[in-house]
Amino acid sequence: MKKRLCMICIGILMTTTTACGSGGSNNLASTEEPVNKEGKKVLTLSLNQPSEFIQAAEKKFEEKYPDIDLQIQTTVDYEKYQKTTNTAVLSGKGPDIFEISSLPIDDYISKKLILNMDDFMEQDQTLDKNDLQMNILELMKKSGGMYAIPFGFSLRAFVGDGDMLGNTNIDDKNWTWKEFEVISKNLVENGTDRRYALANDPPELLLTEMIVDKYSEFVDHTAKKAKFDSPLFVGMMQQIKKMYDDKVMTSESADIGKQLFYSTVLRSPADFIDGTYIFFSNPKLLQKPEQKGGARIIPELQFSIQANSPAKEEAWKFIAFLLSDDGQSLQEREGFSLLKSVNEKQLNDIQEQVESGEYKLPDGKSPKVSDEDFTRFKQFISTADNYTDLDGKVIFIIGDDSRSFFSGQKSAEEVAKLIQNRVTIYLNE
Repeated sequence: MKKRLCMICIGILMTTTTACGSGGSNNLASTEEPVNKEGKKVLTLSLNQPSEFIQAAEKKFEEKYPDIDLQIQTTVDYEKYQKTTNTAVLSGKGPDIFEISSLPIDDYISKKLILNMDDFMEQDQTLDKNDLQMNILELMKKSGGMYAIPFGFSLRAFVGDGDMLGNTNIDDKNWTWKEFEVISKNLVENGTDRRYALANDPPELLLTEMIVDKYSEFVDHTAKKAKFDSPLFVGMMQQIKKMYDDKVMTSESADIGKQLFYSTVLRSPADFIDGTYIFFSNPKLLQKPEQKGGARIIPELQFSIQANSPAKEEAWKFIAFLLSDDGQSLQEREGFSLLKSVNEKQLNDIQEQVESGEYKLPDGKSPKVSDEDFTRFKQFISTADNYTDLDGKVIFIIGDDSRSFFSGQKSAEEVAKLIQNRVTIYLNE
C-alpha cells in the first residue's frame, strides 16, 4: 500500500546516462558555444527518463534545423537526476535545456539561474499565439515570468452518475464536502441496490487529494512553514473517517455502476469518452467539492532553459518547435495539447466517429454522446485554471502518517501533530 501511495503521489505531482539520436554527452555546458565534429551547434537537453516524444521531436527538429545537433541526456534514477542536475544548475553549468518538474524552480528563479522565456515567446513569429492554450501557460508563470513550459497536460475530473443524480440540485461551483456527504448519503440510502459515493480507494488517498486542492492553505514553501496541526486539518480527517465508517464511501472494490462519483485523470481528448462513459451511460462532469475555479491541471514534461547557456537561441528554437503544430501533433506526445486546434481536431474527429457509430468504448459498446456534451468537453479544457506547484514528498508524508488515524491506532490530533513535525523538518532541510 505504501508503495502504491508513493507512486500515486508522484503521479499527482510526476544512474546510467545514455544518449539517443545524433549523440549524447555528460559534459557540462561551457561559456563558449560548443560545436560537434561536423561543425554543427551542440544543444544539450537533460531528462529524468527516456521519452519517445522527445526522441521523435529530436528527429523532426534536426530535419528543420540541420545546423543544430540536439544531444539528449537521460537517466532512469529519479533521485540521481535531481541531485546531479541541481548541482550543475547551481554551479551555472549543466545542460542547455532540462526537465524541471522535480527541481527547486523558485530557488533557480531567485538566483537568476533559469531564463524568463516571455521575451522569446513575444518575439517569436513562428508561433500562433492565438492558438496556444494560454489558460495553461499563464498558470505556469512564476514571479511574473515564464520560466518553465510544459508540452502537454492532463486534467483532474470529478464525474457523477447523471442518471442517478437525476434532478438533485447540486451547485458544484460552491458545494462543500459536508453537502457532498448529505447528498450522497441520501442517494445511497434511498437506492434499491447497495451503492457508494466513492469506492476503490483508501481514506488516506482521498485526504491527499483534498490537500492537493487546498495545498497553499497548508504549506508555505517560501516561509518554510506548515499548518497541519490546525482544527481545519483535524476536521478534514475526522469527516473523511466518518464517511467511511458510515459506509458512504468504501476502500473496497466496487463494480462498475456501483458508485455515484469518481475522481479520475483525463489524459487526452479521447478520455472524455473512454474515461467517463465506461463507468456511466450518462456521466456528468462536476467540480470537486470545495475546489475553486476550473479543472486542476497536471503538466507534462516541463522544460527550462539554463540562464548561462551559450545556446539560448537554439534552445528557444527547440522550445518553440515543441509548441508548434509539428511538435504538438506528434503521436508520441502525451496529454492534451498546448494548441487549441490540435485538441479541437481530436474532439471533432471523435464526435464524427461517435455520430457514425464507429466509436467503441474499451468494452466494445457504442457511447451515446450529445453535441452539447462535446461543447462542454471543449469548455472544460479552455476553462481549466487550477494549478498548484506542490511537493510530492509532503503529499506522501500526509498519506503515510494518516493511515494510523484511519485504522484507529492514533487520534486525529496526534496524527496532525506528527504530520506537522515531519513536514516542518522536511521544509527546513
